[in-house]
Amino acid sequence: DIDECSFDRTCDHLCINTPGSFQCLCNKGYTLYGLTHCGDVDECSINRGGCKFGCINTPGSYQCTCPAGCKLHWNKKDCIGSVPPRATLTCNKTGKKDSCALTCASKARFLPESDSSYTVSCGTPVLRQGGQQRPANSSQQCLETVTAPIKQKASFKIKDAKCHLHPRAKGKQEEAGKAGVQGGSAPCSDCQVAFVNLKCDSSKKGKGRRARNSSNKEVTRITLEFEAEIKPEEITAGCNLHCLRQRVEKKLKSAIKALKKSINQERFLLRFAGMEYEVARKLSVAPERQESCGPGQQRLGGKCVSCSQGTYYHGQTEQCVPCPPGTYQEKEGQLSCDLCPRGDAFGPVGATNITGCTGQCPPGQHSADGFKPCQPCPRGTYQPEVGRALCFPCGGGLTTRHEGALSFQDCDTKVQCSPGHYYNTSVHRCIRCAVGTYQPDFRQNYCIACPGNTTTDFDGSTSVSQCKNRQCGGELGEYTGYIESPNYPGNYPANVECTWNINPPPKRKILIVVPEIFLPSEDECGDVLVMRKNSSPSSITTYETCQTYERPIAFTARSRKLWINFKTSEANSARGFQIPYVTYDEDYEQLVEDIVRDGRLYASENHQEILKDKKLIKAFFDVLAHPQNYFKYTEKHKEMLPRSFIKLLRSKVSSFLRPYK
Repeated sequence: DIDECSFDRTCDHLCINTPGSFQCLCNKGYTLYGLTHCGDVDECSINRGGCKFGCINTPGSYQCTCPAGCKLHWNKKDCIGSVPPRATLTCNKTGKKDSCALTCASKARFLPESDSSYTVSCGTPVLRQGGQQRPANSSQQCLETVTAPIKQKASFKIKDAKCHLHPRAKGKQEEAGKAGVQGGSAPCSDCQVAFVNLKCDSSKKGKGRRARNSSNKEVTRITLEFEAEIKPEEITAGCNLHCLRQRVEKKLKSAIKALKKSINQERFLLRFAGMEYEVARKLSVAPERQESCGPGQQRLGGKCVSCSQGTYYHGQTEQCVPCPPGTYQEKEGQLSCDLCPRGDAFGPVGATNITGCTGQCPPGQHSADGFKPCQPCPRGTYQPEVGRALCFPCGGGLTTRHEGALSFQDCDTKVQCSPGHYYNTSVHRCIRCAVGTYQPDFRQNYCIACPGNTTTDFDGSTSVSQCKNRQCGGELGEYTGYIESPNYPGNYPANVECTWNINPPPKRKILIVVPEIFLPSEDECGDVLVMRKNSSPSSITTYETCQTYERPIAFTARSRKLWINFKTSEANSARGFQIPYVTYDEDYEQLVEDIVRDGRLYASENHQEILKDKKLIKAFFDVLAHPQNYFKYTEKHKEMLPRSFIKLLRSKVSSFLRPYK
């Protein structure tokens, strides 16, 4: 068995050797064409990637987009209007004491950046998405949110304190509870915001001359960004959108004022997963014993390790705990888990992403958030995927025989389309797949785009194997190189023309080996490979063929330079060729020609195999191009080559070196 996987360039991605053959596989998001090549799949051509609004293809993947003011659903395909508020800001006042707490029910993110800075965010920011591709009809816009979110930013300084997120001391926890009961309602007793980002940064002040005497003073800066959404349903006759915006802005501003006071009085808390955390620690307080790791980490074998996916940091035990049922956590080192869309406490413990949440709608069903309870797709619609918020209409007034249809094939079309066609719902006819696309199945309403930069020769293609790369292949080096037909080892495309020029360095000649060449056997020579001195038809020709030859042949070029041309007709196609060449020192011309013209070189099967063996040809060419490299192979060649072949070469070489003996 020859291990083809040990050759250069056998497969684009992954190669698996099998007895007598080999197989190529592609990475996820790519598909195989031309037997060994991998091209990016354009998922957007397959039913718009299943996206509700727009689809953008990326190498190895794709992304769904949503219209402005909408967010991408957790299933990464549907679009939803407003997201329920995730962060609640509670402030109350007792006498002169302001205390505020930011509670994060879900979507909390903790990112320690250095010893003295970190970022905490809560909720999901409203994305403004531009550049959509392949948008659907505009009726699917998100009508719930017509307005931009209100954004506010505030920055506070705390003197003599260092950024340090830590669980609040136990004694203080109860005290906070009491204060909350007595406290009167502050300007923003319960502000709900869609997104909060808090950054804490302590950096030593070391600017200018005065800094010398106060080198131990630290200034901690806390920067808060808020995004609040306006709910159009709250617009009333007495208060229009503009008035509503002002009202929310005013609320936010007064909340920020209360916050500033509470931060200065060190009465600001963050609440994650039922634990209260303080954002900074006074320098006067002795640092706690060093055994414990920071928030989001636990001690394992003497090292601090971030809590893994599917777990969160439990402030009281200072350990990582698996996410309880009904929650999940995709990121490492977090202080809480995110809630599943359905607030029920079912599902596995320690789920690492939202697909671990139980109760997703099966194919053929849908619900607002993709979770149970689900409704079957109404008649005239279908849904092939799990956890979706909508069903796709058949279009063109077509219906389905029953509710809960799974694919377009369940729609009652007027005609049944065969592979290579798609059903057009506006004219109710089967249309041939355009050039560059294919469809292997019956009764589909789309054609799949060819992978990577390939295309088809004709319309109506039924298989990805009809997708071909039209680029002329090869590498042209000064000493060694090769030329190959486009899409090799797959069949070459129709109507292509390739030209290569081999231009050796001074005092060097060209030797070519054609291991095998596959061209269609026709009478009228449709596909031709020719090697000449230059493009002029009357120039010296070294080689010309329009037929298949499975027996190898080696020859020297009849001119110093070579112009090589390959031209195909629109008729049949075949595998084509991969032809290596080497340039050698002209002093050896007599010897090389003597060898390649000797019939014994091609007489036995054994010798023919040598000229087809990529590794042996590489070794030969290496020695022909640089004779001193012969010494690399002196021991190996006995195992590599049959004795009859070495005998043939030895007689040629000795007579070349000692002509007068």
